[in-house]
Amino acid sequence: MNLPLGYQPFHKEKFFNYQMNRLHALGYARQADIKQAASQIKTRDDYVRVFLQLAEEAKGDGRFQNAAFYLRAAEFFAPHTSPQRKAIYQEFQETFYQAFADEGIVRHEVPYNGRCLPAMELQPATQPSQGTILLFGGFDSLIEEFFVVWKFFAQAGYHVVAFEGPGQGGARQLYDLAFDHDWEKPVSTILDYFGIEAATLIGISMGGYWGIRAAAYEKRITKVIAWSPVYDWLEQIPGFAQTLVRQMVKWDGLMNPTIRLRMRLFPILDHAVNQAMFMVKGEQPMDAVHWLLGMNRQHISSDKVTQDVLLVGGENDTFQPVKLLHKQAKALTNARSVTSRIFTAAEKADMHCQMGNLKLALTEMEAWIQGKK
Repeated sequence: MNLPLGYQPFHKEKFFNYQMNRLHALGYARQADIKQAASQIKTRDDYVRVFLQLAEEAKGDGRFQNAAFYLRAAEFFAPHTSPQRKAIYQEFQETFYQAFADEGIVRHEVPYNGRCLPAMELQPATQPSQGTILLFGGFDSLIEEFFVVWKFFAQAGYHVVAFEGPGQGGARQLYDLAFDHDWEKPVSTILDYFGIEAATLIGISMGGYWGIRAAAYEKRITKVIAWSPVYDWLEQIPGFAQTLVRQMVKWDGLMNPTIRLRMRLFPILDHAVNQAMFMVKGEQPMDAVHWLLGMNRQHISSDKVTQDVLLVGGENDTFQPVKLLHKQAKALTNARSVTSRIFTAAEKADMHCQMGNLKLALTEMEAWIQGKK
């Protein structure tokens, strides 16, 4: 499997640049197309418009895999509760499953709380099976966009099940399921549905937090990879500042207009807050803040994790900095084993979720899984 190497300077705005690198690193976008898009993008509205145009051009050329991923790029920055976003999402779904029809993907709608969790299953490419790997994304991901990750493990001989939990992807967009930090609930449901008695669990991005939480309470998970750990968002700041934040969040009436002002000044904050509000079906910015602070050292229950754990990070990850990885490692006091792997700039893998050298990260995770058999 060949994947792009290196983190590219596509755009001067760092968040746009990361999203373009994410698109590039996952292997189904042409670098020339992304460069073309970057030259035309100044705002989120530009981002949506330009990638929709690229998707149409790709469809016209019969490049449906490219088209699917350009639609995903457009969907990412479309207004969260708008009819446009849902329409782009549905077009992305149709285009993706058309483009990847020959990849052996089996799509499942797993019953959950009277609704459904979308899941994707891939059979091992070789026999005997190396075991089952259960995977999911994070804050703003879709299971389809990480297909190259699922495919990597299937080609390595694993039975792969990837799913979207409450608040994520189709679980929210199609089935209106709001987010729940108690991730052992969807994990247990998925294990029951597929009849899985033992699995490695991999959580990507913020999914690294939910994976640790799930492993604490669901012992059919035998190994867990947090790619990357969160542990507790407030642990990034000094103790006195943590106390101040905890006091401030008690004043929703004061904080809501303050956050809305900052959202107008900082478009990326606006995107993040609106994404969290969408996931929890919240109406005020403080709903997003309370959701974020719900990811903390008490809730994650690190001391209840008894499995083998791999913590994966990048030395220049600005979304989930390695400071949180180190704190998570220390908190896993009862784990069977704890391994930390921090990728570096020299390896071209220092950014969030190793976008820049995804193949290296996947290869080392698979080697760790094999080493723990």
